[in-house]
Amino acid sequence: MLKKILSPKSCAECRLCCIFDSSDIWEIPVFSGETAGIIRKALPDTEFIPSGSGYILKTEKLSGGELFTCPALTENGCMLGDSKPFDCRIWPFRIMEIGGRRAITVASICSEIYNRPLSQLVEFLKEGTADMIFSYADEHPEIVKQYDEGYPVLLFEAAEK
Repeated sequence: MLKKILSPKSCAECRLCCIFDSSDIWEIPVFSGETAGIIRKALPDTEFIPSGSGYILKTEKLSGGELFTCPALTENGCMLGDSKPFDCRIWPFRIMEIGGRRAITVASICSEIYNRPLSQLVEFLKEGTADMIFSYADEHPEIVKQYDEGYPVLLFEAAEK
């Protein structure tokens, strides 16, 4: 989905979006029932918690420098391929609620995207990606996160007329 601005090779080498610490555990993606089923079949001990119409991975409370790695991450990258959760397919973009409005933000941890001019990222979103993200969020509101000030806002959803 983001291949126009983000190289799959860079993602495969980085993997930061698949590893969480106590400060970003809230970023664990929301999995569809189908995708959760794929993981359960491959890794039967994986537990999920319902979240809206989807599921999130059950994690223990993390402390100190403990890390939680998504069980779908393998030595060869994500075992889910094209069945990745929507959150993962649009990362490092995030849809967040800010003061009652939805906005698309960007995670600063993704250096390949974060080091690009903001105008380039906004233009990419305006070419149809933003509409697709907002439309998906209409059907799956559980993917909308509360705003975190560490995420620069790229684009607000158009105000209703």
